[in-house]
Amino acid sequence: QVQLVESGGGLVQAGGSLRLSCAASGLTFRLYAMGWFRQAPGKERESVAAISRTGDTTYWRDSVKGRFTLSRDNAKNTVTLQMNSLKPEDTAVYYCAAGRIVTARASTYDYWGQGTQVTVSS
Repeated sequence: QVQLVESGGGLVQAGGSLRLSCAASGLTFRLYAMGWFRQAPGKERESVAAISRTGDTTYWRDSVKGRFTLSRDNAKNTVTLQMNSLKPEDTAVYYCAAGRIVTARASTYDYWGQGTQVTVSS
């Protein structure tokens, strides 16, 4: 059974930082690209970032470029989203997902976590 478990969400003031982690089990992690998505209340789920199987290719949403970084550890089956200079508009539930290719399209990902809440106060 595939499981993706996110952690690290919370409440932070604008300008602060959070580190989200996603721990994967039940799949051959190194064979999957990993993506992060978010969904704010009343809005559609949107892509944030993605990283290829080996970590050499990444995708970034324009609004987070230069503020967020993404890394993966294939030995530990984890992917980490470091979020700096957070803004109130970053407030959302953040989801990690596993798929076959690096893409911003949610429909291409096979497995999803339950999400972790990130709230940025102004």
